[in-house]
Amino acid sequence: MSTVAVVGCAAGGVEQVRSHLVLPLRADEHVVTVTLTPAAATWLGQAGELDQLEAATGFPVRCTPRLPTEQSPHPRPDLLVVAPATANSVAKIALGISDNQALTLVCENISTTPVIVFPRINAAHARHPAWEGYLAALRGVGVHLIYGDDVWPLYEPRDAPSGRDLPWPDIVRTAKQLLS
Repeated sequence: MSTVAVVGCAAGGVEQVRSHLVLPLRADEHVVTVTLTPAAATWLGQAGELDQLEAATGFPVRCTPRLPTEQSPHPRPDLLVVAPATANSVAKIALGISDNQALTLVCENISTTPVIVFPRINAAHARHPAWEGYLAALRGVGVHLIYGDDVWPLYEPRDAPSGRDLPWPDIVRTAKQLLS
């Protein structure tokens, strides 16, 4: 039984992490833990989703660091899935910036554990001159990016069609491939 650590950031679609990522992985009998950025924890807390995530995983949802005297409430991951990832979080992961619990988890494991990242960005983010460098840095350490027009076409800010589904099937399929 493999352990998948899901990391969610405050981007559209984070409210679907339980139904579209956690539950499909649990259905395959994987252990799943969830760690959220502080803003994502606020979003999901206000939506009443934190208790449901904890019930689905059997673990507390983490968004703050533990005290030095406390043991980690989550087992060591065999795979990390960062979805959805904001442009901000992608940049920080590429630069090794661990300024919250979610990014600390990713940065501590990025060179020893398989990592999947789905950048939930728009066309303006992708035009930033540093963006391709961030992606190259992640690819350079073996991060599996769920990225490109074939999985998530980019639109200008506020121009994307409403109700567009995130590429959850691609994320789940990649996770299953890496765990097999």
